[in-house]
Amino acid sequence: MSYEGPSGEVSAVWRPHAEVPPLARPTSSVRFVAPGSVTAGQYGLFRWEMQPHAGGPAAHFHRTFSESFYVLDGTIRFFNGEAWVEGGPGDFIYIPAGGIHAFGNESDGAAAMLILFAPGVARERYFEELAETGNAGRQLTPDEWTELYARHDQFMV
Repeated sequence: MSYEGPSGEVSAVWRPHAEVPPLARPTSSVRFVAPGSVTAGQYGLFRWEMQPHAGGPAAHFHRTFSESFYVLDGTIRFFNGEAWVEGGPGDFIYIPAGGIHAFGNESDGAAAMLILFAPGVARERYFEELAETGNAGRQLTPDEWTELYARHDQFMV
């Protein structure tokens, strides 16, 4: 998407930290800092915080969007499709659409990262559904997991 106007425009969006409440899960929380609804669908930016020894998703891929991860604090393990690598503050990993990946915090300390989705698909609903399921103590059947993943472009490998 390009801007074709002659002189620029006033179009910035300001979202103070207090207006972006975290979505809490048992071992992590996420803040939807800039979902696609705020960025005109160009990207989504989330802050993900994990407690010590917090697992993450198993190896998976997405067909319609890429993901980038930038470690802010702690140590996060990433699966890049071939091997696990440890990321610390300032480390970055880019996963193009179709790229197999996974992540988790296996360390004794808390960790935090930014996750960037492009384009800005409505990924927040996926995380809300996971939190609702986990917080309710509900166990999904294999068919329910398959349906949830398919609805949100999450293909487990």
